[in-house]
Amino acid sequence: TVCGWGAPPPPPAIVSTYLGEDITFYLSHFKDGKGEGEYIPKLKTLDLGTHEVLPFEVPAEDRNRTSPFPYGGARFEFRAVGSSQNVSMVNTVLNTIVAEKFAEFADRVDAGEDIHDIARETLNEHWKVIFNGNNYDEEMQQELTDRGLWRIDSGVEAIATLTAEKNTALFQKMKVLTKEECESRQHILHDHYWGTVDIEAKCLVDMLNQHIIPSVKAAGVGPLSDLEAAVGTLKAAIAEIHAAEDSYKAAQLARVLRLETMIDIRAVCDAAEEVVPANLWTLATYKELMFLDQHTASTPETEPFFDE
Repeated sequence: TVCGWGAPPPPPAIVSTYLGEDITFYLSHFKDGKGEGEYIPKLKTLDLGTHEVLPFEVPAEDRNRTSPFPYGGARFEFRAVGSSQNVSMVNTVLNTIVAEKFAEFADRVDAGEDIHDIARETLNEHWKVIFNGNNYDEEMQQELTDRGLWRIDSGVEAIATLTAEKNTALFQKMKVLTKEECESRQHILHDHYWGTVDIEAKCLVDMLNQHIIPSVKAAGVGPLSDLEAAVGTLKAAIAEIHAAEDSYKAAQLARVLRLETMIDIRAVCDAAEEVVPANLWTLATYKELMFLDQHTASTPETEPFFDE
């Protein structure tokens, strides 16, 4: 199952898998040669307390919602897909990986190896990816890093690995994508990234020029010079992105703009909002957005009139 994941909170950079204590205990004993019996998941009864819905049984262990790849009972869920992201490429990657690995297992069994030995070897080799803890805890993420799990904190750099030799070799081996098709998808993903940041940065320029700077001028207080300088900084960064030699370089520049430059400018804008009187601040504040009913009023003159 592939699930969309909207922020906050974001998925962790390390893809570990949550199994739950029950199946983890079973597999631990299996890999260590302490048992080969059938795994029987435990169940619990869920009673909603209504006459309309009778009590029903559910898996005893709920999936860990901080895990990017939890076991949810008879299935795994890949929960690290962005909420606006198309899942087609994600499914393509996951299915290709699974198909290639199961083909390898099948070939080894056909060659005479015992399936139980193959399973134990695989579990022992990759046991480090099992993590039943809190994936949002940075200390836990460091623990997984120390285990040797692959970690890429930048989405731009993660996209760039699509054309890594081992990945293109996998897709070509399974006859899913050619090297050229991997390259084209990488270019598109990088173009989409920097194109989105380009729109966001231009929107911030408009907000500065049309709202924040005029409000600061009208109030006569606030970091006016810093705000005016921010406009030039943003325009220069946007121009540098458009002049980049390729989509990868443009995306790298866009990441710096979004996660460093624009965050610094945001702090300047927040400082201005703190001192500008509310009646001169032309942008909606969080207070107004969250408590709209307390900050708007209807009068007979403004209420809509419907003639019967």
